[in-house]
Amino acid sequence: MKKLLLLLTLAFTLTASAQSFNDDKTAFTNFLKRMYTATPFEGVKIVDDYDHQYLLSVISLDKTKYTDPSIMNRVAQVKAQSQASTFLNGATISMDMVIRTSELTSEDSTSTLVETVESIKQNSMGFTQGLELLANFENTDSKRMVFMYYREIKKQ
Repeated sequence: MKKLLLLLTLAFTLTASAQSFNDDKTAFTNFLKRMYTATPFEGVKIVDDYDHQYLLSVISLDKTKYTDPSIMNRVAQVKAQSQASTFLNGATISMDMVIRTSELTSEDSTSTLVETVESIKQNSMGFTQGLELLANFENTDSKRMVFMYYREIKKQ
């Protein structure tokens, strides 16, 4: 009986085919990497496949600015969440312009110096949940790291 049970278990093991749970995710990741390599982009995009719609947030960071990979990963995650929140919830943008003039006088002449300072501020409030790291890889120039975060959104 033990031999028969062992033989049946062995036969089942040899005939069973393995299937990965992430085949679709791997194909999706490879598609997005090829799309990025062809035309690099940053920001938020909505990407469709046959059955689903995804919110994709792409960040590119300079590798020389971050010595610790964990800090780079955290910065990328926060920036991706910020981009997604701005995309989904909107933002308030304000601009201030300061024009300062001064006169420079010398013995022979007087000249006017005009200096313009422009300040643009963007504020966004909201919560973006469920962003997951899809892929991170080096850019083609090997100076930047690219991070792709995504989440599935419901089709309407």
